[in-house]
Amino acid sequence: LGVTKGRSTITSNLCIEFLFFKCFENAKIRAEDRLFRRLFRRYNQFIRPVENVSDPVTVEFEVSISQLVKVCFCFTILQVWNDYKLRWTPVEFDGIEYIRVPSNKIWRPDIVLYNNAVGDFLVEDKTKALLKFDGTITWVPPAIFKSSCPMDITYFPFDYQNCSMKFGSWTYDKAKIDLVLIGSKVNLKDFWESGEWEIIDAPGYKHDIKYNCCEEIYPDITYSFYIRRLPLFYTINLIIPCLLISFLTVLVFYLPSDCGEKVTLCISVLLSLTVFLLVITETIPSTSLVIPLIGEYLLFTMIFVTLSIVITVFVLNVHYRTPMTHTMPEWVRMVFLGVLPRVMLMRRPIDQGKEVPTPVPPPMVPPPPPQANPAQGPPESEPPKAPRPLNASSPVSAVVAFSVVSPEIKQAIESVKYIAENMRTRNKAKEVEDDWKYVAMVIDRIFLWVFVTVCVLGTLGLFLQPLISFLK
Repeated sequence: LGVTKGRSTITSNLCIEFLFFKCFENAKIRAEDRLFRRLFRRYNQFIRPVENVSDPVTVEFEVSISQLVKVCFCFTILQVWNDYKLRWTPVEFDGIEYIRVPSNKIWRPDIVLYNNAVGDFLVEDKTKALLKFDGTITWVPPAIFKSSCPMDITYFPFDYQNCSMKFGSWTYDKAKIDLVLIGSKVNLKDFWESGEWEIIDAPGYKHDIKYNCCEEIYPDITYSFYIRRLPLFYTINLIIPCLLISFLTVLVFYLPSDCGEKVTLCISVLLSLTVFLLVITETIPSTSLVIPLIGEYLLFTMIFVTLSIVITVFVLNVHYRTPMTHTMPEWVRMVFLGVLPRVMLMRRPIDQGKEVPTPVPPPMVPPPPPQANPAQGPPESEPPKAPRPLNASSPVSAVVAFSVVSPEIKQAIESVKYIAENMRTRNKAKEVEDDWKYVAMVIDRIFLWVFVTVCVLGTLGLFLQPLISFLK
């Protein structure tokens, strides 16, 4: 019985508390409804909320940035002002100190973004405003602004930009609305880091400007956003491929001319650079005011590859010259076969497989037949004598030899002489051809070092200065 009484007591207490809470909430709702009806019974949202017409409405202004996407700023704009017509005594309305009211029901300052690029100039009025019992109104509407910003892409993708956003009243001058800047910078507490841009600084300034159209002074608040582009994406996808393509051009001068693929490699590099240029045109900001850094490097690489093609054609022309088409001047022989190889630390290869020709033995001439002497009688039989070698230095012996040699042997000797002369001519022609090939090799080596030097210095000259300033 005692347990039953205890349970019934707890249940009754809970019911009483619940009923009290419901009654309190209902009273609160009724009080808020009564307050709202009283405040907006005779309220006109088109009239400036001042007791004296000559007094300005002081609007406290602050911008809080939440996101930065492709130089489009996502803001929440804090505006605080006082409306004397929306005041009440909390005691008369069950202690209510704050209520949320639709922003289209109250007077709002017509703050707009002067340099807006697209969209509406005014801020959306779909959010509610927070109203305090002393008439203080706090309105924090979210907005996405696309401001017109002059872009300096000289050092793209290592560039810095300064984008300014100018906020002010469109119709009220300083005598009607006075703007007060909250803080000295943009509020970055709720900012989400961007993958493309980094905000270095975002100070705010107040200006009182007198325009040519009017005599009144119009206040405005301008925020300057100093942003820096994050270059990792462009370095991986633009700069490094350009570097590799330009260094591939250097290999053209290291490729032997006999392989027949020098021009093919040059054309392949040029085609790859052209296709790559078509791809990055969509990524690089389009402007005719300045040439971006990456555009200068692409132009430099294009000229680089074109010159390599011209030089390669000239080198191949030198490489395939023969004594039948060209005669090597003495200055070419002296400069490209004597001076430049020593300067370039080149040593001409010696053909170790070339054999020293063995002297051809002189033709053997048989001795003259013995003649019979009638006084001595028949000749005695003697052993045959070995043929004597023909001594070309002795004209008498040569005449005697050719007088006794048969026509077949003479024809064979003439053929041997023709073959020897032809071999000597071919050897001389081969030596001249080898000289031309070596001249082409020297030219290749010269332009190899020239292009390596120009490529390295050009790359450092273009990217070193913006890279150092970016790291600082």
